[in-house]
Amino acid sequence: MAVTQHHTVCNRDCPDACGLIAHVEDGKLVRLAGDPAHPVTKGFLCYRTSHFPERQNRADRITRPLLRDGDGFREVSWDEALSFVAERLVAIRRESGPAAILHYRSGGSLGMLKLVVDYFFEQFGPVSVKRGDICSGAGDAAQETDFGEEESHDLFDLLNAKHILLWGKNPYVSNVHLVPVLLDAKKRGAKVTLIDPVRHKGANLANHTILVKPGADFALAMAVASRLFESGRIDSSAASFTDHFDAFSSLVASRSAAEWAADADVTPADVDHLANALADKPCAIQVGWGMGRRTNGSGIVRALDALCAVSGNLGIPGGGVSFYFKRRGAFDTSFLKKEWPRTLCEPILGEEILAAQDPPIRAVWITTGNPVAMLPDSATVARALETRELVVVVDSFLTDTARRATLVLPTTTLVEDDDLVGAYGHHWIAASTPALAPPGECLSDLEIVQRLAAAIDAHTNANGNGIAKHLAGTPREWKSRMLGKVAPYGITAEGLEKKAVKNPLVSDVLFADRKFPTPTGRMNLVSEEPARPAEEEGFPLWLFSSSTEKAQSSQWSGPEPDIVTATCHPEAAPGFADGERVFLESAIGRIAVLLKLDATQRRDTVLVPKGGHYDKGTSANALIRARLTDAGEGAAYLDCKVRVARV
Repeated sequence: MAVTQHHTVCNRDCPDACGLIAHVEDGKLVRLAGDPAHPVTKGFLCYRTSHFPERQNRADRITRPLLRDGDGFREVSWDEALSFVAERLVAIRRESGPAAILHYRSGGSLGMLKLVVDYFFEQFGPVSVKRGDICSGAGDAAQETDFGEEESHDLFDLLNAKHILLWGKNPYVSNVHLVPVLLDAKKRGAKVTLIDPVRHKGANLANHTILVKPGADFALAMAVASRLFESGRIDSSAASFTDHFDAFSSLVASRSAAEWAADADVTPADVDHLANALADKPCAIQVGWGMGRRTNGSGIVRALDALCAVSGNLGIPGGGVSFYFKRRGAFDTSFLKKEWPRTLCEPILGEEILAAQDPPIRAVWITTGNPVAMLPDSATVARALETRELVVVVDSFLTDTARRATLVLPTTTLVEDDDLVGAYGHHWIAASTPALAPPGECLSDLEIVQRLAAAIDAHTNANGNGIAKHLAGTPREWKSRMLGKVAPYGITAEGLEKKAVKNPLVSDVLFADRKFPTPTGRMNLVSEEPARPAEEEGFPLWLFSSSTEKAQSSQWSGPEPDIVTATCHPEAAPGFADGERVFLESAIGRIAVLLKLDATQRRDTVLVPKGGHYDKGTSANALIRARLTDAGEGAAYLDCKVRVARV
């Protein structure tokens, strides 16, 4: 049978939202390629997505509903599964109120139609939901506080920059389609500087690399600001378009540039290099998401916002400070009221579930997420789910979370998806369409909640006045509904299914008029130093659990390892040999790892892959305490201290 090609878009948790060409033969995905017509993807994909067919075609794919039966599961029909869960949800709502039900939706898919699941739980309850954001909460709060808005310059505005600072960002792993833009900018004369506690492949893009002390980026930013003030290279109009300029100036002057630099463990030459780059405008700051995952993460991002502003790089082509592109900005989600009776904080979700009273959390519904593996303190999250009377997980595989479910409902993958997708690494929006039919009895999230709504209406004898009518609509109809904001610009669901379109609601350069949607109309400068991450006696190494080219959180491309590799400087593990099997221990847990010694790393860090599998003993989150960032209720993943120990 001939191979057919289908255009679609990637919906996984990645900034690029790549245009895809799926090659299908005899109903099977045989290859995924980048869409050369997509302005950002331009015909290539990351390793993980290129190898997605291996995951798509795995033999252990869940294709029928699974209902708990003792220590295992048995396959059941959709009718039995939905009748069971409808009866239990209605009973819990009647007995304890809808707040006793928690709906947890994460970022396993960034498809906009997943919000219809939120809408279902609004109509059914409203129930309890999560608040905060494990990934970007600190940075979100920082930029919303500073600018009143969280957006970025057009991706290709980087081609106007003379200098680009990759501050805590590894494009090869976390934003691969930024790499060609950076290379093009360099060809046009731009200089790239990497600032990071970790030596990684991103250094290959850089003209200069600075290995800052973990968690000390705020101090480094203050050192650079101090040098700018000392040399008279502050934007002369900065005080007119910012609030708290004098307080910021006093904060910078509270220590000398040399003292701030020493706090950051960088050289005066490094500070001079950054000050010169910012003063030689335009200079763009690309902010890495991981940097915000500290107890001082919001303060760090605010310091970078301030550097951009006072150096005169705000509101000019080739400048700006980019943390996030508003991926939902083009879409109309006004059908959601977002009036919930109770919220639970995501980074400490296990503790929150266990502590909830009046009423306690009796049921948890999990959509597009694997919280046992992906949240800090995996053991507590696992225990919280294991002690609920009803846990429903919608997934394609038996993850760490699904293994703790009462009911597992099989859903579609990215190549079977019918949805809208925005990006948080650029401004293009697109629509996914199914490249092939899902196997067995898998249903989309939209179909699942539509069928569940009908089952609940039947159970409650709603007679057409229940919740199913609110959920009605085909994927195309829901797409059109969500495109209401951009429909006046000629953007339609049909058109997006043919090609990606740039969001017409955003400008290429932010704040060109130096006016901001803040209460005063001015940019808000940071004026207090955030508390530094705490040291832990006996645990000398900062743990970096980062994405890799082959692993996206708990989803691996290719065979999943039985043991993960931990990379550190030889002096960080004295007496241990390269390739030795050891334990990484924290104050709350330990995992077995294979040691890799790398003399290019700092002596106070150790690196392991992000995510992993809790039940296999490969999840770094089993080591990480559940702690909050200084603002935005993010997860302080990177404030974990560990040591290397003998097996």
